[in-house]
Amino acid sequence: MDKLKRVLSGQDAEEPSPLAEVVDASSLSWSTRLKGFIACFAIGVLCSILGTCLLWVPRKGLILFAVFYTFGNISSIGSTMFLMGPMRQLKRMFEMTRLIATIVMLLCLILTLCAAFWWHNKGLALIFCVLQFFALAWYSISYIPFARDAVKKCFTVCLT
Repeated sequence: MDKLKRVLSGQDAEEPSPLAEVVDASSLSWSTRLKGFIACFAIGVLCSILGTCLLWVPRKGLILFAVFYTFGNISSIGSTMFLMGPMRQLKRMFEMTRLIATIVMLLCLILTLCAAFWWHNKGLALIFCVLQFFALAWYSISYIPFARDAVKKCFTVCLT
C-alpha cells in the first residue's frame, strides 16, 4: 500500500506521476492566490456597500439589502479560500475552536436568504443580517490569537 502511494505521488518515479501532474497543474501561484483573494474580497465589500445603498429603495430595498449583504459576506469568506486553499479553509472552519461560530454564521446566511426570498419577511431578514454581522465578526476574530478572550474581557468590563 505504501508503495502504491509513493508511485501515485511520483516519489518512486523519475518523472512525476499523472496524479502529481494534475495536482501541480491545478495549484495556483502565490501571486495568483493573492490576486484572487483581493478580487473576491473587493467584490464582497462592493456587494455589502451596494446592499446598504439599496436599503433605501422603496418596497424592495430591504430584500435587496439582505441579498447583496449576504452575497457580499459569502464572497468575503470565499476570498480566504484563495489564501489557504479550499480544503484547508473548510477544515479550519470546522475545527472545535470555531465550530459553533461557523455553524451560526452559515445558518444566519441561509436564514437571511430564506427570510428574503421564501418567507418575504423584511423584519426577519433585517434581524438575520444583524446576526450575520455579529456571527461573521465572531468567526473572523477566531483566527486572531486571543482576540475572542480580549473581546469577552472588554464586554465584561463594560457591562459591570
